[in-house]
Amino acid sequence: MKFRLQRVEFMPKEIQPGILYYAEAYGAAAHLCACGCGSKIRTPIDESEWSLEEGPGGPSLYPSVGNWQKPCRSHYFIRDGAIIWCGQWTEEEVNMGRCREHQRRVAHLDRKYPRKKRRRFWDWMRSLFK
Repeated sequence: MKFRLQRVEFMPKEIQPGILYYAEAYGAAAHLCACGCGSKIRTPIDESEWSLEEGPGGPSLYPSVGNWQKPCRSHYFIRDGAIIWCGQWTEEEVNMGRCREHQRRVAHLDRKYPRKKRRRFWDWMRSLFK
């Protein structure tokens, strides 16, 4: 199977296999699981989540797609529209991956909104309810 990119304003109710839908205004992408199980896979596209690139061969998503909460537990990359299958992860690997995702998000927020500013914001919010 090969994916092609389809830019949309809103995600369609019926998602077709082989199409990676991208709603740029909402920073969201969606596709049907590459294994064929029919699960809808949604990937937020932003600096702290997934990145999407459109190349001559088709779309690329980074990092990999790991469907740990789906029965199929598929794990793959989409590179230039092609599926690159990865091995299934153990529960320990899934937990480590989730921890790395969390650390990546925190690092992104720290760069974008330094903790000192965030702390002042939350101190200000708490002062409103005293």
